[in-house]
Amino acid sequence: MNEPLDQSALDQLFDKARTNNKWQPREVPDALLKLIVEHMKWGPTSANCSPARIVFVKSPEAKARLKPHLNPGNVEKTMAAPATAIIAYDLNFYEYLPRLYPPADAKSWFVGKKEFADTTAFRNGSLQGGYFILAARALGLDCGPMGGFNNAAVDAEFFAGTDIKSNFLCNLGYGDPAGIYPRSPRFSFDEMASIV
Repeated sequence: MNEPLDQSALDQLFDKARTNNKWQPREVPDALLKLIVEHMKWGPTSANCSPARIVFVKSPEAKARLKPHLNPGNVEKTMAAPATAIIAYDLNFYEYLPRLYPPADAKSWFVGKKEFADTTAFRNGSLQGGYFILAARALGLDCGPMGGFNNAAVDAEFFAGTDIKSNFLCNLGYGDPAGIYPRSPRFSFDEMASIV
C-alpha cells in the first residue's frame, strides 16, 4: 500500500517548487534528461495513448535554431538554461495503439475521427507535460515551463515532415534564486473545488 510522501518531498514537487528564470552555470547530463523521460512515461494516459514527444535543446547549434522563434521576454532565460525541452504531442499517436494498448482495437477509435484524435493527443500530451515537470523536480532539477514562442515556426524547425505539434517549452537546470519572482497568490480550496 502506498504511503503519503513526507513534507520535504511535497515541498520539492509542489509547495516550495518555483518557476525558474535564471540558471546556475551547471550542466544537466544527458543521462538525467533520459531519466526524466523514463519516470514520466509511467504516468497514466487514456488507453495508454502516450502522445508526448520531447526534444531536448542543449547544443549551441540547437539553441540557435530555437532562439528566433522565442518571444523577446523568453530569449535570455532560455539561452541561459542548460537545457530546454520542447514538449510536443503526436497527432498520429493512435498508430502505436496496437502495441501500447493490446487489450482492444483502440486504433479504430481514432481512425477517420480527426477532431477526436487531435483533442485526445493534446489533452494527454498536456497531461504528460505535467508528469514531465514533476519527474524533473523529483530528480532535483528546477523547471521554467512557458509559452511565449511561435508554435508553427518551432514545429517547422524541429518537427518538419511529421504530425508532431509543440505544446510548451520547459527550461531545465539548477535555478539561481535571483531569478525567482515573488510568489503569486492561488485560489483557496472553496474557490476552485467542491466535494459533492
